[in-house]
Amino acid sequence: MRRNFPWSPITLVHLPDDDEPEPSMDQPMNLRSPHRPIRVGVILVNSKTEILDVAPVDIFSALSKEFLHNYPAHMISDARKEQALECEFHWVTETGRPGRLTAGAVVQATHSFITCPPLDIALMGAHDSTYALSRAEIDFVKKTHDGCLAFLFVCGGFQAALQSGLLEDKTATAPRPMIEWLRRNNSEVDWVTRRWARDGKVWTSGALLNGIDMTKAFVEEIWGGPGTLADFSLRSGGYPDRDVNYADVQGEL
Repeated sequence: MRRNFPWSPITLVHLPDDDEPEPSMDQPMNLRSPHRPIRVGVILVNSKTEILDVAPVDIFSALSKEFLHNYPAHMISDARKEQALECEFHWVTETGRPGRLTAGAVVQATHSFITCPPLDIALMGAHDSTYALSRAEIDFVKKTHDGCLAFLFVCGGFQAALQSGLLEDKTATAPRPMIEWLRRNNSEVDWVTRRWARDGKVWTSGALLNGIDMTKAFVEEIWGGPGTLADFSLRSGGYPDRDVNYADVQGEL
C-alpha cells in the first residue's frame, strides 16, 4: 500500500516573479499568494451535521479582511492587517435550503450544488452515522475534490470521503473508537491513530475538537511562521498546541 505521510508538504502552484504578467482570474489559485478571493465552503448533507465539526471554518474568517478591518492598531498592527485574506464563505446544501446542525441549530445555505462556484477549500463534518449519502451528494463531493486545493473532513466527516471513494489507497484517520473497526472493514485505507492526517489534498481528523488541531496545522503550513498574521491569530485565539499522536492523552478508548 502506498504511504503518503500526513506531514508531507502541500504542493502549491508556481509563484510568479515580479516581472511576470498579472495572473488572470481563471488561472490556478495559489493559496499563499491568491490572485482572487479564496472560496471556502462548508458542505452539509441531508442529515444533521455536528455543530463542533463545522466550527473550525471560523479559523479562515479570523484571517479575513472582512473580520479584521475594524480592529484598532493597538490590538493588531497594520503590518499584520496587510496579510489578511480576501475570502468568500459558502454554505452548501443539495437544494440550497437551510442545513441542519446538532443542538437544534439551522444554517441558511448560500448555495445549492448547482449554484455553488468551484471551491478552493472545502470542509465537511460528521452526519448521522446511519445516513448514506445520496447519489447527488456523492457526485458533488467528488466534483469538489477534483477542483479544490484542500478538502478537510472533520470527525465522522471521513464517512463522506469513504462513501465517495476518496480514501482508497490513502492514509487517513477517524475518531479513535472507530479506528480498529475501520482497519478490519475498510482495509483499502491506511488508518492511522492521529489527531489529523493528510494524504494529498485530503485531510482527515479525529473526533470533534481534533478538527481544530487539523485546521490549525493547515493554516500554519500555508500562511504560518514567525511574525505572520496566522501565527498571531492562532496564539491570540488560544488555539491549542497538542501532540498529533495523542501523547498527551491518558488511557485507551
